[in-house]
Amino acid sequence: MTGNTSPRADDGSTAAENADAALTTRPDGGSVTASGNRRWSRSGRAFSTLLGRPIVAGVVAVVTAFLTVPVLVAFVSSFAESGSGVLPTGFVTFDHWRKVLGFGEYGVRKNAIPGLTYSLLIATGGMVLNVVIGVPVAYALARYDFYARDWVNTFAILPLVPGLILGIAFVQTYPQHGRSALGLLAGYCLLKSPYMVLTVQSSFQSMDLVRLEESARSLGASWPRTFLTVVVPHAKRGIIAGAIITWTLAAAEFNFTHMVASGSPDPFAMFLYDNIANNALYLQSAAAVSVYFLIVAGAIISLQLLGKRGFSTAHQ
Repeated sequence: MTGNTSPRADDGSTAAENADAALTTRPDGGSVTASGNRRWSRSGRAFSTLLGRPIVAGVVAVVTAFLTVPVLVAFVSSFAESGSGVLPTGFVTFDHWRKVLGFGEYGVRKNAIPGLTYSLLIATGGMVLNVVIGVPVAYALARYDFYARDWVNTFAILPLVPGLILGIAFVQTYPQHGRSALGLLAGYCLLKSPYMVLTVQSSFQSMDLVRLEESARSLGASWPRTFLTVVVPHAKRGIIAGAIITWTLAAAEFNFTHMVASGSPDPFAMFLYDNIANNALYLQSAAAVSVYFLIVAGAIISLQLLGKRGFSTAHQ
């Protein structure tokens, strides 16, 4: 007896079932076969690969050029003899650098070199304070759940007051010590601490602190040793990033420095202000800014090297 059955394939499925299984739905609502859908998927991936990467690379290149070209132009201009046109002309002269730094026949201009050294020490001191205070605060916020934790977290990662207001408060509250190196150190630490806490807190939150500490403690390490030799090295990327940010921002902090600095010697922000604001030539201003760029680049390289050498727990 002949039934109304369809021929079966080797796997036991009917031709009708295979045909239904081969039909899929396109994103636009139409139906295509499985082979057609595979071709559509491959073409979509190829299209995104063909155009996606060049577009992203182009955007990154444009943004990078937009940010770096002014820096390079200022640095190159500092060695030019004339800057009356769109681009500087007449290379190479070091007169603008000698004027800014007070070398040669220009004499020591307002203690420029001592002022730069003083600024480096103050910015470094503020950075060290941020590391000593900010890292434990970031650890506590990431590790423990305590009363008013959200409020502490909010105050720790948000600047309390602008630099100008904090400077006025320091001078009025501490008339004897506000205009001093101690006042600058405290102000730099307070103003830049959110950057340290936020970056280090992100590093701590990306690791399993409980498991890490329990493993170290089970091997006989005390809590201070666990924190200093196990937890802190695992967060070295965040600590180095926070140190770089706080140092560079402290070195160029103007509002607070203008209110608190006593003027003997001038901090770096006042050094830049004197060379840029007082009707100085563009080329001389470019030399002053270039000094800042070189100092920041040196600080970043030094901190990166410190992070690679000084935060390792591996036995040599």
